[in-house]
Amino acid sequence: MIKNLFSLFLILLTCIFLPSQIRGETALEIYMNDFYSKSKEASQILKEIENGLKEGSRRKVCSRQREAATLGLLANKSLIKAFEIEGTQPPMRAIKASQQRWESILNEC
Repeated sequence: MIKNLFSLFLILLTCIFLPSQIRGETALEIYMNDFYSKSKEASQILKEIENGLKEGSRRKVCSRQREAATLGLLANKSLIKAFEIEGTQPPMRAIKASQQRWESILNEC
């Protein structure tokens, strides 16, 4: 009985003094997740537009292109912020090329 009480006491002390911490997302992870989700969504919209055009449908092409381009531009901004938080130099050549691609898609309609 005393052994059981002593074990219970040790378990309670352990739970009180060594609480488990919940690891939240860091700012870097938030921006990277934002970048990946927006990039993926923008690419998906462009694929849907392409498939629609192959089927002969031109329904809402311009508005969907603008939506994809806006998401792509926002994704680039999130990527730049993630690099700033990390304290490293972003690959500006690739980011500028992506930026130009999304801007040209935005301005086509």
